[in-house]
Amino acid sequence: MSAAAAAETVPDGATIAMSGSGGGILEADDVLAAVEERFLDSGHPRDLTVIHGLGIGDGRKTGLTRLAHEGMVTRVIGGHWSWSPAMQALAAEGTIEAYSLPAGIIAALLRESGARRPGVFSQVGLGTFVDPRRQGGRLNEVSRDDLVTLVEIDGVEYLHYRPVHVDIGLVRGSSMDEKGNVSFAGEAASLDSQAVAAAARGCGGKVIAQVKRRVPAGGQDPRMVSVPGPLVDIAVLSPGQWQTYAAEFDPAFVQPGTAGHPQQTRRAVTAGPRDVVARRAALEVPRGCVLNVGYGMSAGVVDVLAEEGRLRDVQLAIEQGAVGGVPETGVLFGLSRHPDALVSSLSQFDFFATGMLDVAVLGMAEADQHGNVNVSKVGPSVVGPGGFIDIAHAADKLVFCGTFTAQGLRTDVRPGEMRIVIEGRVRKFVPAVSHVTFDAATARRRGQQALFVTERAVFELRDEGLTLVEVAPGIDVRRDVLDLMDFTPLIDPSLRPMPAEIFKP
Repeated sequence: MSAAAAAETVPDGATIAMSGSGGGILEADDVLAAVEERFLDSGHPRDLTVIHGLGIGDGRKTGLTRLAHEGMVTRVIGGHWSWSPAMQALAAEGTIEAYSLPAGIIAALLRESGARRPGVFSQVGLGTFVDPRRQGGRLNEVSRDDLVTLVEIDGVEYLHYRPVHVDIGLVRGSSMDEKGNVSFAGEAASLDSQAVAAAARGCGGKVIAQVKRRVPAGGQDPRMVSVPGPLVDIAVLSPGQWQTYAAEFDPAFVQPGTAGHPQQTRRAVTAGPRDVVARRAALEVPRGCVLNVGYGMSAGVVDVLAEEGRLRDVQLAIEQGAVGGVPETGVLFGLSRHPDALVSSLSQFDFFATGMLDVAVLGMAEADQHGNVNVSKVGPSVVGPGGFIDIAHAADKLVFCGTFTAQGLRTDVRPGEMRIVIEGRVRKFVPAVSHVTFDAATARRRGQQALFVTERAVFELRDEGLTLVEVAPGIDVRRDVLDLMDFTPLIDPSLRPMPAEIFKP
């Protein structure tokens, strides 16, 4: 049926689970646009609950923003929010109930809910803001329900993520045959589409699938069918559908490359503070390791590895499902060019949980004296962790990346040293982070290593607390580091200079 007709099937008060990720990846935007148009015309559907694991939208009008109207949505359970500033604003204002859970947990929870099992029992999230001893995943004062409880099984603590009820599952694929089988052959990822479809089917709801084209029965590679026909209720044909915001179809996202491709697709690394951080973090990536990098500054490590000809020495694994290849940055983050393997994000998070990751390089909005990190809520801004909590729980070694101060920082990098030209207005090392996305105490109990890398200083997580271990040449320890922290860190007796080779004009 048409997108408008499909939108008519969404009742008031429905719970919609959807797949998708930033950059237009698997974004069923024609259906979402029709649902939005119907609401603006008639006031229906209203009072919706929305569940999504990853960020969806262009930050202006598509994806989740289609639903970000007062009265249209009453509750959102989201893994990552920043691709929809309009939805973030509704949450910050308390207009909607707002919850956030780890993206990998959301994918697993949809699967378990569809299979009619009692939710997810996991240690992922213990000690963080999703732990009921903290906020229990709540992002504002109007969110009062208990989505997560603490349980003990055989003397071991777990978080119980309670099952959800889904009325509408919204997915997108490349093509559909006459039997309703949805192929993802031309898509850059399959994400958690199977879990979304299973959740709707198992709850007695409907699955709406947006696809680019119809094909006859037998016209698809069965290995590329991620959502089989018996799960699909409604099909919406969208001939103008693009693989991503960047292109109608880019074969690099679904095809292997040549031996020389990894070094040819990255930007040049400069001398700014973000790139100094990336150069220092890259020194923590050993040859032969399995590496995950997060969104933003931490993704710059891939640029450094490419510049140094080291990409072939590591196996990159991104939560959206790519293994190997060269990860994209910016709005297309989550995709990799010429991947070695493409699995669902649901499976990828399961693989991470096996201990597959040797090193994870992640972002850092705030850090405190205990070594806790916040990336999920900065001031009133609702961000969510995305896959951060799942990854931080799973990796053997964690490298958190961030500039030492924020908003206005300017530096002067000279051969082998750094000077501060203008200091940032916002301090990032605080006595206690406002939102715990990484719980240092839990990590220490599990024996994880953690390093905190900035452009002028490096800290290490130790049992005693956050410890200063390196300072950049040219930086005054007292003036440029200690006096700009809201607590006094421990200082390693053998405090050493940061490696001179990372400071390249």
